[in-house]
Amino acid sequence: MNLGKILAINLKYYRKIYHLSQEKFAEILGTTLSYLNQIENNKVDVKISTIDKFTKRINEYDKKIKLKPFDLVIYDKKHITNYKRIDEKKSH
Repeated sequence: MNLGKILAINLKYYRKIYHLSQEKFAEILGTTLSYLNQIENNKVDVKISTIDKFTKRINEYDKKIKLKPFDLVIYDKKHITNYKRIDEKKSH
């Protein structure tokens, strides 16, 4: 399994445990919805500096987690989810 696929699995996992839409998670990560979607679907190569940035932003969002950049690219079978894109729910 390549690192891009592992990163996709791990980002979906963290988005799921925080119960976030892609829109909200992209905002937390400091990226665009389009780019996050491409990452989660393993359509782009991600720079190490981007992984560092994502780790920092997740740690800022959840002060208790204390992720390291390598945590986002280490395969953990328990992180595999069928979590798909969910849209922000608009209140009427």
